[in-house]
Amino acid sequence: MKKLTLGLAAAFTLALAGGAMAQAYPARPVTMIVPFAAGGPTDIIARIVGDHMSKTLGQQIVIENVAGAGGTTGITRAMTAAPDGYTIAMGHLGTFSAAPATYPGLKYDPLNGMQTIGLAGGTPILIVAKKNFPAKDLKEFVAAVKAAPDKFNEAHAGVGSVSWTTCTLFKGVLGVPKLNAVAYRGTGPALNDLVSGQIDFMCDQIVSVSEQIKADTIKAYAVASAERSPALPNVPTTKEAGLPDYQIEAWNGIAGPKGMPKEAVDKLVDALNKALNDEPTKKRLLDLGAVIPSAEERTPAGFQALIKRDADKLTPVLASAPK
Repeated sequence: MKKLTLGLAAAFTLALAGGAMAQAYPARPVTMIVPFAAGGPTDIIARIVGDHMSKTLGQQIVIENVAGAGGTTGITRAMTAAPDGYTIAMGHLGTFSAAPATYPGLKYDPLNGMQTIGLAGGTPILIVAKKNFPAKDLKEFVAAVKAAPDKFNEAHAGVGSVSWTTCTLFKGVLGVPKLNAVAYRGTGPALNDLVSGQIDFMCDQIVSVSEQIKADTIKAYAVASAERSPALPNVPTTKEAGLPDYQIEAWNGIAGPKGMPKEAVDKLVDALNKALNDEPTKKRLLDLGAVIPSAEERTPAGFQALIKRDADKLTPVLASAPK
């Protein structure tokens, strides 16, 4: 009887230990949905940051590219997944702040219906064109576009994407809202067509286009920020180049479905912080022109405040923009 009692006690102890181990997060790989094709700015930041986060978590963060509808297809999948911490998404200015104004039937609520994790990187916006575009600077580019708006093709990654959102603001400043626009399933494919000269220009995040600019395969007219980017010191700001009214910065951040366990949220926030504090990871981001977020922006509350701030700013402009 004594042996039986001891055996039952041992089995009970093992069962409790097994239950505790089963509940530890993360117990398996975490899927990070990138709502655009591989090779675009969101994909690049997700892979750089996710690589280091995997080391901290002790489980692989698996990137899954789910493109479509300006990024809202992938974000919808992430936000309607089980809120267990094993499906998260790397979204951006377009999918989190611009989408509610551009997609009235949106199936997720960035302001009240998701769990923010933190900001992963700020990304200045550049106005870029194919290498042989005849305009030598931004003033000539603006003059050419305004003189013959039907002549030039603008590329974007879908309505609500960062490229669409920022070029919509750009066209609004120029007063030519109905330029020819060509939608792609991501910035990567759009950039490929820009390099090959099949489309004329686009507005996009610095992390996507900086290497092509450095390689002289595309032409950069200006960066839409208050100061020049250290990654591209020879590219003037829009203010320097003669278009001071056009300034916009994009960003990328991580979120998951509402209702995620606190343990999962805390561990993901910690992993993101450690990634952004890691010198080699920071260097990779900075070399591409990204801006490292502040400590407050990396928190769920800080990131949520940023989403709301930019949604309030963009909604009046984008709600009435041609789709």
